[in-house]
Amino acid sequence: MYHCRTSDGVDLAGVHLAGPLDGPAFVIGHGFTHGLREPATRAVLAAFARHGAVAAVDFRGHGRSGGRSTVGRDETFDLDAAVGWAREQGYGTVTVVGFSMGAAIALRHAAVGSAPGDAVVSVSSPSRWYIRESAPMRRVQWLLESPLGLLTGRALGVRLGEPWFDLPTSPVEAIGAITRPVLLVHGTADGYFHPGHVQALHRASVAAEVWIEPGMGHGETATTPWLVERIATWSGDVGRRSSNLPNSPA
Repeated sequence: MYHCRTSDGVDLAGVHLAGPLDGPAFVIGHGFTHGLREPATRAVLAAFARHGAVAAVDFRGHGRSGGRSTVGRDETFDLDAAVGWAREQGYGTVTVVGFSMGAAIALRHAAVGSAPGDAVVSVSSPSRWYIRESAPMRRVQWLLESPLGLLTGRALGVRLGEPWFDLPTSPVEAIGAITRPVLLVHGTADGYFHPGHVQALHRASVAAEVWIEPGMGHGETATTPWLVERIATWSGDVGRRSSNLPNSPA
């Protein structure tokens, strides 16, 4: 375990799976109600650890981290802290990989964060907020809007913060400002967000690469070691291409 503090003063608990200091590091952003104790998240961390170092934190309001969840608004500060911590360890490259809520956070962080990664991978991201087109998302919206939401959230392992008063920038609004390499991954069997979300993100992006995965479901629970291997290979290829560009960092 390691700990870091965000620039807005939230203490975060994290996991570090060490790798070669001149090699790649993957900073993982989990989905809503997931976290470092969840089997699906731990399986993803272990799969990425076969390809480099891994650093991950429980987002605010989740697990052992402090604060309250803002469901994607202020969690960009959490990724800033995690990426900054990974860079302090001396790893050669840092790729941010987010899942579901973590994917939306990863895209927003790449656009507005003070410590972006060298590349960003978004797995099962929504393109916008307040989605009610699927039964799982209607349940999520009930959780966020019901007077019983705070108690229900605690039962699910998340401490919810206050409702949004100002609408934060959505992923589809943020992605056009990303200058880092972007990979968008989405399954055809995603029960939360249909593939139209990734198509909207792709249209709004500058040059994102898109993988539509036949039969894949949602987020960490649908991510296989084979998909992790392909993402890690993509990240390595991006790093090698970037290192060969004129005036690129040594």
